Amino acid sequence: MSLWGDKYRPTTLDKMSYHNGLSKHLSQLASHDNMPHLLFYGPPGAGKKTRLTAVLRAIYGPAVEKLKIEQRTFVTTASRKLNFTVVSSNFHIELNPSDLGIYDQVIMQDVIKDVAQSQQIDTNAKHQFKVIVIDQADELTREAQAALRRTMEKYTSNMRLIMCCTSLSKIIAPVRSRCLLLRVSRPTVENVTKVLQKVAKEEGVNLPGNLAVKIAEHSKCNLRAALLSFESMASQHPDLTLINRVDTLDWEHAISNIADGILQEQAVSRVLSVRGALYDLLSHCIEGTAIIKYLTLNLIKHLDEEMKRVTIDLAAKHQYRLRLGKKEIFHLEAFVIEFMHEYKTYVKE
Repeated sequence: MSLWGDKYRPTTLDKMSYHNGLSKHLSQLASHDNMPHLLFYGPPGAGKKTRLTAVLRAIYGPAVEKLKIEQRTFVTTASRKLNFTVVSSNFHIELNPSDLGIYDQVIMQDVIKDVAQSQQIDTNAKHQFKVIVIDQADELTREAQAALRRTMEKYTSNMRLIMCCTSLSKIIAPVRSRCLLLRVSRPTVENVTKVLQKVAKEEGVNLPGNLAVKIAEHSKCNLRAALLSFESMASQHPDLTLINRVDTLDWEHAISNIADGILQEQAVSRVLSVRGALYDLLSHCIEGTAIIKYLTLNLIKHLDEEMKRVTIDLAAKHQYRLRLGKKEIFHLEAFVIEFMHEYKTYVKE
């Protein structure tokens, strides 16, 4: 049994529910042997990875969906063994920088060189080049991106890169200039409600139109989040016609409670209770960057303009440090403590 977001994910470009112009453009690119390197960028839940997967199918056909997951071992110069996971088919390989850590540069070079120097197994394949997919490419270090640029130039004859990222500004200019940039913008509320109604029809769920609109708006047109929210509501409430509001997610509610506690009391005892709540969020796979973002949004609701500016500056500083570091709890706790200090000082004055 799969989640509805995966169950009803389109597998071909002609089945996409929105951005039809982009789908036609991608179909044309996939049909040519001189297809360039591609870089998809846009907000979360817009459909970047779905379109990327559909492009692979357009290039190689349904055989590209026969995937295998394997563990690879890389030995560093210090003789340390690193295990990382790759998803691959006979035609492509997928890498995620979050699995590679600080060794992303050498691992990326090693894997790309290995793929680029090997020949296509299927002699009847539509295209003789292989594809390397890099998800969350904006998480690559600058050193890894610089190495990637050199590799792109060297092996372009029998290898193509298709990358996916949220923030284009984190991709260095030399890499951007060697790729065709494809922006996948968020769907409109109308697009999201249409997809929700389609899924509801397939699942035999009666979804009122006004509730579908509320789900789309509450998810901020993040289609993945909207489908998860809809599936959660459908599993909890047999009759959705009786529901007139969208429930806040548990982790969002927890962050709201943390913000209320911080504003209520600035003391060591409060820091300890907040630390426990933050650990709980991290243990449930809520990203540190998301925690800082939503915590900041909840805090500034209750602040004046001067403290809003101070809070946003603190959030930006600690989010940057969080991306550089490895222990998310340290940076989250530092943000909370520094905000408490600034807020307590400001209130006293």
